[in-house]
Amino acid sequence: MLMQTHEARLHALREELKRRGLDGFIIPISDEHMSEYVGAYAQRLAWLTGFGGSAGTAAVLPNKAAMFVDGRYTVQVRDQVDGQLYDYCQVPKDTIGQWIAANAAKGARIGYDPWLHTRNWAQSLATALEKIGAELVAVDSNPVDAVWSDRPEPSDAVALVHDSRNTGQSSATKRALVADWLKSEGLDAAVIGALDSIAWLLNIRGSDVERTPVALSYVLAHCDGTAELFIAPEKVTPELKQHLGNAVTIRPRDSFDHALAQMKGQKVAVDPESGVAAIFQLLENGGANVVSARDPVLLPKAVKNPVEQQGHRDAQARDGAAVTRFLHWLSVEAPKGGETELSAAARLRAFREETGALRDLSFDTISAAGPHAALPHYRVDEDSNIPIAPGSVYLVDSGGQYADGTTDITRTVWIGGNGDLAAPPAEVKDRNTRVLKGHIAIATAVFPEGTPGGALDSFARQYLWQAGVDYAHGTGHGVGSFLSVHEGPQRIAKASGAQAGTGEPLQAGMFLSNEPGYYKQGAYGIRIENLVLVEPRDIAGAEGDYFGFETLTFVPIDRTLVDVSLLTPEEKAWWNAYHARTREILAPQLEGEALAWMLMGCEPL
Repeated sequence: MLMQTHEARLHALREELKRRGLDGFIIPISDEHMSEYVGAYAQRLAWLTGFGGSAGTAAVLPNKAAMFVDGRYTVQVRDQVDGQLYDYCQVPKDTIGQWIAANAAKGARIGYDPWLHTRNWAQSLATALEKIGAELVAVDSNPVDAVWSDRPEPSDAVALVHDSRNTGQSSATKRALVADWLKSEGLDAAVIGALDSIAWLLNIRGSDVERTPVALSYVLAHCDGTAELFIAPEKVTPELKQHLGNAVTIRPRDSFDHALAQMKGQKVAVDPESGVAAIFQLLENGGANVVSARDPVLLPKAVKNPVEQQGHRDAQARDGAAVTRFLHWLSVEAPKGGETELSAAARLRAFREETGALRDLSFDTISAAGPHAALPHYRVDEDSNIPIAPGSVYLVDSGGQYADGTTDITRTVWIGGNGDLAAPPAEVKDRNTRVLKGHIAIATAVFPEGTPGGALDSFARQYLWQAGVDYAHGTGHGVGSFLSVHEGPQRIAKASGAQAGTGEPLQAGMFLSNEPGYYKQGAYGIRIENLVLVEPRDIAGAEGDYFGFETLTFVPIDRTLVDVSLLTPEEKAWWNAYHARTREILAPQLEGEALAWMLMGCEPL
């Protein structure tokens, strides 16, 4: 009999922990590759608690449990997770170690799955538990799986060859880059555990994880340019074998553990961010010399070659036309009062599908009406779905996966109505215009070589700060090439340090988002997001190399929400130039009323 309530599931897990002699267990949103988005088989936290966010962790003790989320999910976790069953904890202020220390008995044995956490995380928690005489215990099998009777199996979809027309580099060339790095570091091999790194390195894609076109697998890359791909046999096709050639040996995925244990005496690099604790343990127990080092694929993958750059422009133009058709449709239908968050998201997907090129969405569409727009990472479902009301703000953050590029765009629009509902309130226009000014500040930024993304973050926030307000998410993230919509190592955000990505110097060829926002809890939210490309800037008399951004996303921005009196002449010039370029790109792809609507939206201020 299936356990239908989250209370029953929590009780069953506690009984399983008792049977195993454990006094607690940690449940993250994670898979064996430390992926941001995970397959249905790895959605243990959602099954146990009901939490639908993309980042969070639960800690379960015999008589207490807690949910740990960051500032993006403080409202959502209260809507989805029963406060009678779980304490609500916000990171980084609250830590798992502190909570367990305050609530666990002395000498408690707290379990964790070493395939779902990094070694640094495990070491940090183990140190915190030692202070109360508790012990962190690696489990051989996950106790959640033991009580999750209808848990889905991992995807058995075949791995796909990524067409050379979209890669710009052969897999052999990419493997040679990794081999050169290994030799320069005196290393024999590297474990490549991140699924998007594997996909990029071997020029393969897959459909094993929703929204990210990757295939479940591992790679051992060797210093002679060869590699071993560990992947389930049912996922291997003759086309894949031919594509990989003789230099890539294909092995069963379930032989990966054994292969790691056989690397005695070899110097092996493992990324401490994407390599899980179990990988370190298997290598060390087998006698390998393990070196913690950043994934050698990470930076080459982030710096897009000219083929990837042009592919992204093509994908953006196609996607921009689809989004513009949607926004025109929304401007006609939403004021009538018959649309909902779900119906709008479905219509937007349909416009993208009509391109004939859509492979998947790049993430679950954030279709957020009214107060839901104040939740930066809101995800609509049947339970949360509300009407898009006339006289309100509607925010839609969405993207598509195309063979030539990955898109991500946010537009905030005013849903007009009759009488007093026709125009937005002055406060909404003020906040939106401040967000726009911050967006323009990033789009027009010029900065010297070596500048990290974190150094630009305040450019976007300054106008909101002047009004005494801010937003609790980053300003920009990296974006993959028909890969992860959130890709490192570059990032534009407040947090300091290379680990957060904000310390990574921006390089020509990197894609980033430009997405400042503002959120008034319970009322409305605003975000304006385009994707940009770091490019060289020629400056007369410049002392050194300088960079700026090429804007890649072209869709009209809602002028109804703009207080033109707050814009400088330079900002108006940016707006007019941006919309002139939008008109050039979109006009050949549109017709009829959608074309007329776009042209009106692109008129100069």
